[in-house]
Amino acid sequence: MAKRLIPCLNRVLVEKIVPPSKTTAGILLPEKSSKLNSGKVIAVGPGARDNSGNTIPVGVKEGDTVLLPEYGGTEVKLGEKEYHLFRDEDILGTLHD
Repeated sequence: MAKRLIPCLNRVLVEKIVPPSKTTAGILLPEKSSKLNSGKVIAVGPGARDNSGNTIPVGVKEGDTVLLPEYGGTEVKLGEKEYHLFRDEDILGTLHD
């Protein structure tokens, strides 16, 4: 049975996207060639509360691909997979095709 983590408040659980280290033809790519710090949103918290007690919803949703800061977040290991928890305001933006 796999555990599911639901973040508290305005936190977002992200699985980082690791760029391929080589092409389909087997050519090794330099580490810096496609270094875009991005991840897929796995789960979001309900949101933070303002001074009046109203919920401020999180700006991203499950399944979004997001741009992450170079540093920060809290590393979380669930089973064999590694995830990171970020606050909603730390996420730099969403990525679209």
